[in-house]
Amino acid sequence: MGAFSEPFAEPTIIVDGEVVETDEKCVETADGLAECKPAAGTMALLKAGRLLYLNALEGTENVELSIVAEFGEVSVNDQSRVLSLGENDEPTWLKPDVLRAGANPDGADSETLFNNTPLAVLDGLLDTADNTDKNDGALFCSDVIGLADGSVFAVGGTDYYSEPGIDGLPLGVAELEGIKNSRIFHAETNTWTQSGDMKYGRWYPSLVTLPDSKVLVASGVEKLLKPVYPSDPLNSGRNIAQTETFDPCTGTWSVNPSTADRSLPLYPRLHLLPNGHVYYNAGGQAFNPFGQAYDQALWNIAATYNPAEQRWTDLAYAGLPLELDEIGLGQLASTLNVTNLSLEQGASLVGDLVGSAGNLLTLASELDIDPDTLKSAIGGGMRGSTSSTMLPLKPDENGNYTDAEFLTAGGVPSYALLTSPGGYFPIAQSRIDTIRTDGDEVDYESRLTGPLNRPRWYGTNVLMPDGSVMVFSGGDRDGVVVPGLEGPIKTAERFDPETSTWTEMASGIRARTYHNTAVLLPDGRVMVAGHSPINTAYLRFVDLQEFGLAPYDGRDPSFEIYTPPYAMRNDRPEILSAPETLMPGDEFSIQVDQAADIEKVLLIRRTVMTHAVDSDQRAIELPVQSRNGNNLRLKMPESASVTPAGAYMLFASKNTEEGWVPSVSAPVMVQTNGSLQCSGGTQMVDENGETDEELRDGPLSNLLGSLTGQR
Repeated sequence: MGAFSEPFAEPTIIVDGEVVETDEKCVETADGLAECKPAAGTMALLKAGRLLYLNALEGTENVELSIVAEFGEVSVNDQSRVLSLGENDEPTWLKPDVLRAGANPDGADSETLFNNTPLAVLDGLLDTADNTDKNDGALFCSDVIGLADGSVFAVGGTDYYSEPGIDGLPLGVAELEGIKNSRIFHAETNTWTQSGDMKYGRWYPSLVTLPDSKVLVASGVEKLLKPVYPSDPLNSGRNIAQTETFDPCTGTWSVNPSTADRSLPLYPRLHLLPNGHVYYNAGGQAFNPFGQAYDQALWNIAATYNPAEQRWTDLAYAGLPLELDEIGLGQLASTLNVTNLSLEQGASLVGDLVGSAGNLLTLASELDIDPDTLKSAIGGGMRGSTSSTMLPLKPDENGNYTDAEFLTAGGVPSYALLTSPGGYFPIAQSRIDTIRTDGDEVDYESRLTGPLNRPRWYGTNVLMPDGSVMVFSGGDRDGVVVPGLEGPIKTAERFDPETSTWTEMASGIRARTYHNTAVLLPDGRVMVAGHSPINTAYLRFVDLQEFGLAPYDGRDPSFEIYTPPYAMRNDRPEILSAPETLMPGDEFSIQVDQAADIEKVLLIRRTVMTHAVDSDQRAIELPVQSRNGNNLRLKMPESASVTPAGAYMLFASKNTEEGWVPSVSAPVMVQTNGSLQCSGGTQMVDENGETDEELRDGPLSNLLGSLTGQR
């Protein structure tokens, strides 16, 4: 079943300017506030096995009565850390520069309800957005992704304030506004720099790397609790439908045309397909009691985005045997997007929908519904707080990568009609959605697998080097609907793609529900961390562990290392040599000490995980072309859509009676022609908002030997 290590945590806290060594989570400062160790609410694997992690919900321990009333004033921009494991897993910590990533030091450009009201006297009294600058650029609720040079890209985040509030008092109604910032962490120098700003502020967006190394951002919300925008009424009451694309060569964002607009849940589950399209897997975060969008019914529809045409196509009502594009409804969600509609189009659409509804009813009556299909219908549609993992990509008999399979397990269901937040209790249902591509043509199919052994909310999936998928942590109830009443799930589970079944594995030491993380390490083990819950019942922390519920005594800054059974063996293969860089189409050799027994080689992208999401998490099976002694001849996929530029780990595996046994990985940087052409042009902005003429190398220029971020 594997085993978890004993938990370990950063040993010190800086309190009133002095370093205090303590085993406690928090220490009280001279002014009576709690200074606490950060928790890994976001975690990213860096070069040489180091880990960057970001805090979540910093300041919650200082809430006295209600997080809804007080968090706009007591919240703090989140800290970051770098964790390194030495000999015998001895941990050490490093504080990056800038510690809190440096966004908006002069305050954010908040779009508040009480700014420039007809009654000007209310502006200063009820608008508290500028009361403090310590919480205007939080990393919390940004999305993170690895860029082509191995640096980490954090986009969006949080500006906290009270609205309405009472000026000078820590009372009001908290607001969490998405910010426009994008920031880059440079692993070589352990520094944060700011890159270009988006047009739209985004809280809970999703990022995905495109084949040309550009980055697509989708969804997020400009204001979470009170999404009313006088200057943009069409976006009021919903998540951001507009998408934007980041160019790492210039460090700038561009807004995509209206055909690229789509209503999506927060943190939509997005993946890059082998044909270069982006797949939306009908999953997202179930946050906000009202689902956050008046058009949330559209979230049930799985879809693909074509970056070349900058257009979405609807595939199917997720999990159901009904393909919308086959019955002429491939553009249904795009047509229903109000930002794309004229009055004439709206009038025409009414008649079209009436006819389409009749066709759907006729088709449904003709379906031969069996029990399995009924189960699919119950769990069909958008899944909240669920995992979405691309299973290893495999070549066909011609060596082409055309099909992709996506595993979705647990989460709260939409019950076919509702969406966010859907159900309160999670389900154990697990399904695989298969996407078959032929050029720009895409085919969708869904099937049920064996269920999880326990229903699980907010489990974090990790794609393993033996081809399996493991899920860690989470709870037995939705800890956002009613924080503090979920029971923790400490037992990990393993999904075997060959049998489509889940098996319970070892149990972790610490309970980790909301904002838990898990990251694959280069040696095939998994770093498990996090747990940063919202205050109990949205009030203050009240710990109910004695009743079997999750710990609610503050954030958990500890880490545990899960060692799977294969990593306990002393007969693992060893990669003796491998190329440091590869490009699509390359044929190359590696040396392995057990080359004759190696039957599978996986190229796995380094994990960058937040809020159970890593859109770029992927593994590619490389076919063995030939063998010669300890040498294996391998071939890279031809397309950057299969292996987009970035940092990967190469694992070689042998098959035994106990299952696949992978090696420790060899680090590989995958380059593409597009990434090599990117040299310079990015103008970085430091934490004071000033440009630095010496910071003009783009984040991809490391590939040309230039060190990005070096002053």
